[in-house]
Amino acid sequence: MELAFSGELWWWKGPAPWHFVTVADDECAALAAASAAVSYGWGMIPVTARIGATSWQTSLFPRDGRYVVPVKARVRTAEGIEVGDRVAVHLTLDV
Repeated sequence: MELAFSGELWWWKGPAPWHFVTVADDECAALAAASAAVSYGWGMIPVTARIGATSWQTSLFPRDGRYVVPVKARVRTAEGIEVGDRVAVHLTLDV
């Protein structure tokens, strides 16, 4: 399954701060339908994500009825993106 959407990069300030992009509603519905086949616990869904020319392996986190994509520092640096930037995200998951 392949999905593409755009979203704003945001920063979670929790005890383990991290940067995320929230998956768009339409794509969340498709992910929820596929999650039973691919989730490995806590609703996490393993994917290959890509922003621009940079791709990485990660897992989507369920949050408030949607999913979020964690965006590593090396990806933000390589693509020159900062909190508040709108980015195009491509996800590939095996189902």
